[in-house]
Amino acid sequence: MAPPVATETSTNTNNGSIPLIAPNPKSDYPYEHLLPTFDKNEFYPPLKPFEHIDPAARAAALPESEQRAFLKNATRIRNLTPKIGTEVVGIDLTSLDGPARDQLALEVARRGVIAFRDQPNFLAQTAEQFREWGSYYGRLHIHPTSGHPALIPELHLVYRDGNETFNHEQLNRISTTLWHSDVSYELQPPGLTTFFLLAQPSSGGGDTLFVSQVQALKKLSPQFVSFLRNLKAVHSGVQQAQYSREGRRGGVVRRDPVEHIHPVIRKHPVTGEEALYVNQQFTTHIVGLKKEESDTILNFLHNHIARVADAQARVNWEPNTVVLWDNRVTAHTAIIDFTESGERRHGARITPQAERPIPALESLELP
Repeated sequence: MAPPVATETSTNTNNGSIPLIAPNPKSDYPYEHLLPTFDKNEFYPPLKPFEHIDPAARAAALPESEQRAFLKNATRIRNLTPKIGTEVVGIDLTSLDGPARDQLALEVARRGVIAFRDQPNFLAQTAEQFREWGSYYGRLHIHPTSGHPALIPELHLVYRDGNETFNHEQLNRISTTLWHSDVSYELQPPGLTTFFLLAQPSSGGGDTLFVSQVQALKKLSPQFVSFLRNLKAVHSGVQQAQYSREGRRGGVVRRDPVEHIHPVIRKHPVTGEEALYVNQQFTTHIVGLKKEESDTILNFLHNHIARVADAQARVNWEPNTVVLWDNRVTAHTAIIDFTESGERRHGARITPQAERPIPALESLELP
């Protein structure tokens, strides 16, 4: 097994994290210790570049017959759709050794997203085990604004319940759909990403939609793709930071917001597949184009990504499901259709960073 990769470190923290939900010592909620906290004294320096070695590359070097060996004990393997998404039953993720984890990374890169069912052992892990799992795949990202459990900053929490405090962002929008690739504004955005729900509404809902940015790109005409390969776009975390500074979602900004320029079409370092790399949440404009030109192209691409149903898969969150996706070749959106029930949806994400996006056009220069 490869050695764990260090996470980013804090320069100014204290142990007095401020809970967004007041702890309840009488609560019978088993994940009370994983509720979101915010500490306004917690601050991190800018992220430094690092060399990323993708574990999937080791699996890709194996004979083809051995590249999916980690699935040999699965009791069910079902494609969610022909182009993206797989459901796996019968594999305990906590039992995977190094070579099996490498193969897992390669399979996720190829399928975009994989839902592993029946993973109670994974959800029951300690903070250190969560860190070890994620750091195998890259340097762990600490989110600049979201809540995290006390003393586990590497665990990004997605929390909503019947309290308007957690759902105000819906008030001025006609839909909760917001397609994005996670924290794409970083110089080295995430690769293999792990997400799981600790609690979900009994009434159903809260599914996640995924889209293959590889297949979305293939739908476009060769002439248009040739044009897009020459383009770079700005991805910005400024609005997300401002949203938090306004006092929403805990009011914390742990690291100064950044903007970075990435290719509009990127290439996966292991599979070599090309994928669109723009998203509605963080991509602000295309470098070198006038505003009207940039807006027209980005709006077209955002609408294309949202509408290309034959390149999408919908994941239903059965209890004890763990979902892994490759942020380099997919985008996703939550479906917040459960708030009327007043029940909570409590999820956690482990987010290793990967390489700086590789342009599909080799001659494209990035700053």
